[in-house]
Amino acid sequence: QVQFVESGGGSVQPGGSLRLSCAVSGSSLYISAMGWYRQSPGNQWELVAGMVLSGEITKYGDSVKGRFTISRGDAKNTVYLQMNNLQPEDSDVYYCKAGAGATTTYWGQGTQVTVSS
Repeated sequence: QVQFVESGGGSVQPGGSLRLSCAVSGSSLYISAMGWYRQSPGNQWELVAGMVLSGEITKYGDSVKGRFTISRGDAKNTVYLQMNNLQPEDSDVYYCKAGAGATTTYWGQGTQVTVSS
């Protein structure tokens, strides 16, 4: 059984910052990549930021480049998403995704981020 612990969401004013965290656990679990996604109003999944855990290769969505940073935690299968200069269009539910190999993925329950004045 795979368990997610997501935290760090909340409400901020435009220009503010939040830090999301995601920790994944499970017996005999090998996670190769983790990342954060959100859904657009048209229900399309948008990559916010992703990381290959070995080598710490990162990828960012175009709309967040230069503002968001994904990093790996010291604990196993843990990543953080530092979000700076948040804007109202960043308001969404952010979902943590963990990949175990090429075909197996797991999703967290999501955490709400609201940016408004």
